Amino acid sequence: MKTEKISVRTESGQMLEVQVLHKRATAIEVVLGQGVHSVRCELVPTRTGNAYVGFVQGREIVYEKSTAQVQMELDRLDPAQRKSRPSPKR
Repeated sequence: MKTEKISVRTESGQMLEVQVLHKRATAIEVVLGQGVHSVRCELVPTRTGNAYVGFVQGREIVYEKSTAQVQMELDRLDPAQRKSRPSPKR
């Protein structure tokens, strides 16, 4: 099984590669670091849905993809999951 990694931006503007544990359109759970020094963080969508934000030891990290972009990635990777969801009503 291949582990997915994403890039997040820290408060200071530094880009970090983090490992994804669980990825849903409503939240993304990631791990920063390795071994005994690793820290888990849950990234949740902003109010506007333009990015995901989370806090690790009081510091903010941001994943700069919208909820729609993440949902498209999930649909592309697992088409069977998309069929099980009800279609949006207009």
